[in-house]
Amino acid sequence: MRQFVVLGHDAPTTPDFALDDLAGAAGRLDVLCRCVNSAFFLSHAIREDVRAHLVLADSFTVTFEGRDLRRLNPDERSTAALIRNALERREDAIGHQPVESSPGVSIRRRGFEATLDALDGTLIHLHEDGTPVVDVEPPADPVFVLSDHHDFTSDETDLLTDRADARVRLGPQALHADHAITVAHNYLDTEGFRSY
Repeated sequence: MRQFVVLGHDAPTTPDFALDDLAGAAGRLDVLCRCVNSAFFLSHAIREDVRAHLVLADSFTVTFEGRDLRRLNPDERSTAALIRNALERREDAIGHQPVESSPGVSIRRRGFEATLDALDGTLIHLHEDGTPVVDVEPPADPVFVLSDHHDFTSDETDLLTDRADARVRLGPQALHADHAITVAHNYLDTEGFRSY
């Protein structure tokens, strides 16, 4: 299983946002939608062995489960609609119990630290100052953690310093979050860029 945790620092925590202004009034939700699409879409298929967790303003986590996903289309607007549908069910999320809003999409009342606590696998902090990925063996069950258009806060960095099994960079240049997910997939698909 491959997992991606994406922090949405300015992301909405209520469904009161317009689908036609994802980059503005919706707190750069467009970035998170592109991350979801990069996590799941192949040319003519969906990756079923992937789980993506969007941590919205450290309050809610919306999870996309590849093997159960339905109605995910390769455009930001329809992905944002799935997130909005999840947020419409946020009051039903009691404690850390998930509420499924559509097939393969659920919401939990859970922030960043609690989300990390609940995940199994090798925790990899993606950061431009990390060890080059070519020097790291691909783990069997990676959990890649990355941020939206903002840098990690000092508290998030401290948490990842304590929890992460590795701090890795994917190349010599800083990448957009959604591009980083694509490169991470390629790294795993090719067994560390060793087989094509």
